[in-house]
Amino acid sequence: MTETTEEFYGRKRSRSVAVIVRGDKILMEKVHFFERDFCTLPGGGIEEGETPEQAVLRELKEETGLEGKIIRLLTVQHKGGGGTDYSFEVEIPADAVAVTGSDPEFEGGDDPLKEVLWMRLDEISEKDRAFLWSYGLMQVDGFFDIIKGWDNEISYPGE
Repeated sequence: MTETTEEFYGRKRSRSVAVIVRGDKILMEKVHFFERDFCTLPGGGIEEGETPEQAVLRELKEETGLEGKIIRLLTVQHKGGGGTDYSFEVEIPADAVAVTGSDPEFEGGDDPLKEVLWMRLDEISEKDRAFLWSYGLMQVDGFFDIIKGWDNEISYPGE
């Protein structure tokens, strides 16, 4: 029996994600689960016997068709109740074209991966942007300068 998306993502498992930047755009995935669409970074669960580095490159290939090279580790986050999230700054060839792949863990089920997009920060919702900060986007060249140019206005959803 195929588990639901909620069951799959509710597991306490370790994950690796890729932060890939071209100019002022970040490679993002549009996904659907928990009954909503949102944007996230390419990546996924670390399989038994796999290193976080191997996992991020495998997931990148499965979900975007891209071959990458790890530049550096950005963050390590220990999740309450188990599991660790790793984020890596990853480089791809300048002429590489991302395609919407699939998540093999949902083979025959409802794959949450819907689209692969290059997005500027101002095209990403505030809620989805919050995850980018936790994955170390501020450490990637150019993004600190973008943030410095923003005003000091505080905004919250629904205002």
